[in-house]
Amino acid sequence: MISTKILRPSVSIFGIAKTCSMSSRAPPKALLQDMVVPPRQLFGPGPSNMADSIAETQSKNLLGHLHPEFVQIMGDVRLGLQYIFKTENKYTFAVSGTGHSGMECAMVNLLEPGDKFLVVEIGLWGQRAADLANRMGIEVKKISAPHGKAVPVEDIQKAIAEYKPNLVFVCQGDSSTGVAQPLETIGDACREHGALFLVDTVASLGGTPFDADALKVDCVYSATQKVLNAPPGLAPISFSDRAIEKIRNRKQRVASFYFDALELGNYWGCDGELKRYHHTAPISTVYALRAALSAIAKEGIDESIQRHKDNAQVLYAALKNHGLEPFVEDEKLRLPCLTTVKVPERIDWKDVAGKMLINGVEIAGGLGATVGKIWRIGTFGINSNKTKIENVVELLSKSINETR
Repeated sequence: MISTKILRPSVSIFGIAKTCSMSSRAPPKALLQDMVVPPRQLFGPGPSNMADSIAETQSKNLLGHLHPEFVQIMGDVRLGLQYIFKTENKYTFAVSGTGHSGMECAMVNLLEPGDKFLVVEIGLWGQRAADLANRMGIEVKKISAPHGKAVPVEDIQKAIAEYKPNLVFVCQGDSSTGVAQPLETIGDACREHGALFLVDTVASLGGTPFDADALKVDCVYSATQKVLNAPPGLAPISFSDRAIEKIRNRKQRVASFYFDALELGNYWGCDGELKRYHHTAPISTVYALRAALSAIAKEGIDESIQRHKDNAQVLYAALKNHGLEPFVEDEKLRLPCLTTVKVPERIDWKDVAGKMLINGVEIAGGLGATVGKIWRIGTFGINSNKTKIENVVELLSKSINETR
């Protein structure tokens, strides 16, 4: 019998000639076209623009996640994270996930049924931590400040003394409000009353003074896509010896295998034991983080922080020259690498942001309770640059005037 099946012409797939029959399902038309990735200056709350030295890592060939060369890169990353967190903590590594995975990793390890959790709320991220704890069945107490303000340290000390929490959460730089919460003496109060001290530095690390060991922080986490200028996808994190002791002595095992700090610490080589398979790390993203940490090491962590502080002054001056005001009135409480700006009356923030995006520049509106009230301008890493900042504010002013 003669076959009547119609065959397509021979085509090359990855260099292999193949004769293929008609597919049983038509492919999505969108995937037959090239991606559209326009150039953008990212001056929102993150992600930020990548430096060339970081972007170039994304085209490097993959290694196996247990190859000795990749293990060496992981070791370099651990040293770099200890450097920027300013800590000697052995359990310092990166969680495979965005900055939010750092929060979840910290909380599922450091809280268990029967614990009490104190949240210092200065914006959305305190609310998110409280929400996660509620989902875990943890007793939560919040101490809050009006948006645009910080909680006085004395009030935090008093709450710790009265509530006797097992864990205290503070977001150092809340990206929804642009507030930098003072941290001094909170660690002392935690030690005095037997609490662990957890700090979110997602929006602040590398752009705001932070010293984990000097502040007596027991767990700190961050993200890669802000001051570090790397792609999102990893959450740097560090646990103190006190925190690790708490985890080792839990009454119940950590509910999440993926976020288990002891398992992750072993995978990253923190415990000095033979490595066990845990998961396959995002190889290329680890390359990028290594390059990002190298860039900060070459500049110096303190020099990076000072540059962000100096260029924040450039931003404040430019805003004043154009009749615009920072949302956070007390300059000492402003996050140097992310500035929130009041939206003038009778101006639609979205129209202005849209006009700027057409011109290739991203800024963002508010988040949570600040939607419609502010714009958020991130000056992270390589975007903390005097000329770039002045150009962004000039375009912001022009875009506002075009919408009046």
